Amino acid sequence: MTEQALICLVDCNNFYVSCERVFRPDLNDKPVMVLSNNDGCVVARSQQVKDLGIKMGVPLFQVQHLVNQHQIQLFSSNYTLYADMSARVMSLLEEFTPRMEVYSIDEAFLDLTGVYPCYQDPIAYGQRIRKTIARQTGIPVCVGMGPTKTLAKLANFAAKKWKQTGGVLDLTDPVRREKLMKIVPVDEVWGIGRQTTKRLNQLGIQTVWDLTIQPPKTIQAQFNVVVARTVMELNGTACLDLEDVAADKQQIVCSRSFSRKLTELDELSRALSEYCTRAAEKLRRQQSVTGCVSVFIRTNPFAVQDPQYQRSATVKLDAATQDTRTIIRVALSSLTAIYKPGFGYQKCGVQLSAIRPAASPSQFDLFDLSCEGTPPDNTILMQTLDTINRRFPKAVTIASSGFDNSWKPKAERISQRYTTDWRELVIVR
Repeated sequence: MTEQALICLVDCNNFYVSCERVFRPDLNDKPVMVLSNNDGCVVARSQQVKDLGIKMGVPLFQVQHLVNQHQIQLFSSNYTLYADMSARVMSLLEEFTPRMEVYSIDEAFLDLTGVYPCYQDPIAYGQRIRKTIARQTGIPVCVGMGPTKTLAKLANFAAKKWKQTGGVLDLTDPVRREKLMKIVPVDEVWGIGRQTTKRLNQLGIQTVWDLTIQPPKTIQAQFNVVVARTVMELNGTACLDLEDVAADKQQIVCSRSFSRKLTELDELSRALSEYCTRAAEKLRRQQSVTGCVSVFIRTNPFAVQDPQYQRSATVKLDAATQDTRTIIRVALSSLTAIYKPGFGYQKCGVQLSAIRPAASPSQFDLFDLSCEGTPPDNTILMQTLDTINRRFPKAVTIASSGFDNSWKPKAERISQRYTTDWRELVIVR
């Protein structure tokens, strides 16, 4: 007899907000928002803020009146803190399963198939996970379980929405599954986006159950194989396996809004050089090389009274590289080509694509006399640069980044790095 699979999704509740509240317990049960880079948009909300109808991604200035009226506590994004808290949560979750996929900074899939004592009482095991994470990190989580990843996602959604579940829901039972699916809108299914929902609604498919009873072949014919697999997953047939090792990124993008409008090419060049440096570091961290560099610049689309301009440029490299200096040289050449004076630029960025493992063989140009895109001496130089900067963050920079950082994004409400910097530890009186 084949053992039924049991996949579990552990998802941190309002993760960024929860991280801030761990060190500011006075903010529990009060409205809290975390803002994006440059303090521009809302990227995390407490339940109290959600109840006010404030949406994710909305610019702060559009809801400033609600912030003032309800005394909403604002924080700048503190990614150093969030990354460290995430690592602590994920480390604890590894104790509950032999197989785990870290899906995002605040979510992880756990394969609990046959795990003792989970198979005896999955709900009790889920509660044990919740209590362990809460006790040892202070982060609240919800737990959803099911035979597939899609059902685990759906269960987690319901565990968060309905408090009577106690934050843990198991959708292994088909009867319970059907009952839930008949009251949940189809757009809550993992992977069903806005446009697909619109088309499904036009076909009379309103709830998750409506989608579940559709023949997969019919759905594939009308949509695509991805939606058809979703239907199979909703029916308990696993189509998505756990990825024990995170796949390398196929694109790396580094961009930020500026704290003020930049008008001069020199200032834009310094900002772009720094973004290229960060992107190259990410590239080397996954031991890859890039074969294509894209650059974009744009003005502020919300400043409707100002002249608007945006442009991008892409350069395919003759030889793939992971050398920061080569990436910066290509990016700055593109920037010079698309830059136009007379505009106040709000944002620029770089995208690395055509990414492949550095160790994989590549197709060389017949007339290219170099034996590899990145000469060995440059590789060693970049490795040395990364080693120094890991130990002493941003200690070594490329000269083109300059020393004037007044363009950098605002982070006026950033909290302390409570867990990663001795100088910013919490003081207990």
